[in-house]
Amino acid sequence: MMPNNVMLMKTAGSPSGQRTTSPQFDMSVAHPARVYAYWIGGKDHYEADRRAATEVIRVRPQVVAGARANRALLARVVRYLAAECGIRQFLDIRVGMPAPGSTHEVAQQVDPACRVVYVDNDQMVLTHARALLTCTAPGSCDYVDADVRDPSAILAGAAHTLDLAQPVAVVLLAILHFLSDADDPAGIVARLAGGLAPGSFIALSHLTGDFAPGQVGAAVAAYNTQASTAVTSRTHAQVSGLFGGLPLVPPGVVPVTQWRPTAGLPHRMAADLYAGLARIPQGHQ
Repeated sequence: MMPNNVMLMKTAGSPSGQRTTSPQFDMSVAHPARVYAYWIGGKDHYEADRRAATEVIRVRPQVVAGARANRALLARVVRYLAAECGIRQFLDIRVGMPAPGSTHEVAQQVDPACRVVYVDNDQMVLTHARALLTCTAPGSCDYVDADVRDPSAILAGAAHTLDLAQPVAVVLLAILHFLSDADDPAGIVARLAGGLAPGSFIALSHLTGDFAPGQVGAAVAAYNTQASTAVTSRTHAQVSGLFGGLPLVPPGVVPVTQWRPTAGLPHRMAADLYAGLARIPQGHQ
């Protein structure tokens, strides 16, 4: 995600309504959100995205199962947080192209008053999100145009809709592997956590090469030669370290299909992702 200014887009039930102009997107370069949309069966992608997506599939066919397992994880995490943990505020960072089962849809099935803020900084993503990811009062949806590397801007933008003095669930699914070690992804998680109230949660999923190092390494190389943003796979220990010692909700950091699976989910499906959920305790700074 490239650096950018914060932009809020208003939708039904939202108090914000601030607008600025975002940069134009480049259809000639593969973008992570549109490549991901191709893998999960979406229609919002261009030739460059399809070329990158199919090249990765050629090297590591399991990438499609992994992307769809990650999408299924989103529903399980949000439903768990809303139904079992009482969370009514969600901050979903790097929303990607709209697809069925988005965060606000799942959360508002539990409680229509849930508030959701989506964050991305790709103009095409934000345009589609404003048009398609809508909800009505008593709930609300807002959209923040910001870089994941700027947690302060994200939290400031989200505060127009969310009450950060109350628990918030931050959703970081399949985004932190777009950050290099130099970007300090663990530090970004820590800064996000530091701006949240006790009782908040941080959920993340992350690419790993642990299950097939050679094939995943080749797939990463194929992707990085064509996409606008490179990916970095990380080990179980490295993914666990992104939580910075925050207490993990059972079962901890596990393969994505093993995180609180529901009936009918193919637990043994190949998916090169880890997933985990942590809670922010009292007294955390």
